[in-house]
Amino acid sequence: MESNEFARIRVYLEKTQRQVAQLLGISVKAVQSFEQGWRNIPVHIERQILFILSMKEGGDNHQKQCWQLMKCPMDRKRQCPAFEFRMGKFCWFVNGTICQGKVHENWSDKMAACRSCKVFKEKFPRGVLGS
Repeated sequence: MESNEFARIRVYLEKTQRQVAQLLGISVKAVQSFEQGWRNIPVHIERQILFILSMKEGGDNHQKQCWQLMKCPMDRKRQCPAFEFRMGKFCWFVNGTICQGKVHENWSDKMAACRSCKVFKEKFPRGVLGS
């Protein structure tokens, strides 16, 4: 996640830096550092802010499960944690999902795939996220 995207999300949520710091359990200085690009945004903070943003939008938005949208075959669904834990509307939040036919090595690789996926794109308001 880039610093400008983090700042856009905070503004969209209508929160001050202090309020976002409280929501995320971090210092105001950390929020300022993220927004100024002085510090990289850790994975756990990115996941948390994206989850909060997705819930602001109503949680599921009557969205279909990822395996329905992606038309996953049953053998793939059986191996996928999103299917196992019924998190098909939050598949982007779960590590180890079988997206694009493979499990991604790390969060960065997973998010690169997720950001181009219609499941992820349908979850968030247009123009708030960078990609």
